[in-house]
Amino acid sequence: MSKKKRVVKKNYMIHYIVLFITLSIGGYFVFSGLEDNSNMETNLYSQRKFDFKKEGELTFQNTDGKFISKIDIEIADDMVERAVGLMYRESLEPNQGMLFIFPTEEYQSFWMRNTMIPLDIIFVNKKMEIVTIHKNTTPFLEKSYPSTEPSIYVVEVNAGYTEKFDIKEGDKINWRVN
Repeated sequence: MSKKKRVVKKNYMIHYIVLFITLSIGGYFVFSGLEDNSNMETNLYSQRKFDFKKEGELTFQNTDGKFISKIDIEIADDMVERAVGLMYRESLEPNQGMLFIFPTEEYQSFWMRNTMIPLDIIFVNKKMEIVTIHKNTTPFLEKSYPSTEPSIYVVEVNAGYTEKFDIKEGDKINWRVN
């Protein structure tokens, strides 16, 4: 092998070694800065306290239109607010709840993932009629609680609320924003 070919071969070898070392060091710095994202969602919300923010009032009425009860509501009307809902809340006052507002009336389904308190989940159609009630749902359960008919609103209240005030399917809601 000629001296010139050995020099060229040696230069290629040096370039490959330098490239390998550079990529190794760069990779170390890039990947050592990444966290394990599997618990990122839980960590984010466990470090943040969710206080109730009254944004309106909601009344329940029987089929004759007579007043049953009234609650203060927090409103979830965008994708992020609806996704989080009452998750990570340690408590809810007896006269508080959350109103979920969806863009279209369709079959809805909720679960209790990361929800720390038992709830009654009330599905309501565009005529403001209650179409489905799931009573006393289990905290943290990833079981699906679906509506039996299309709904555009969902109200979550403390477990036992619908029993206490005898709220039934067919009753109506009315709500207003502050």
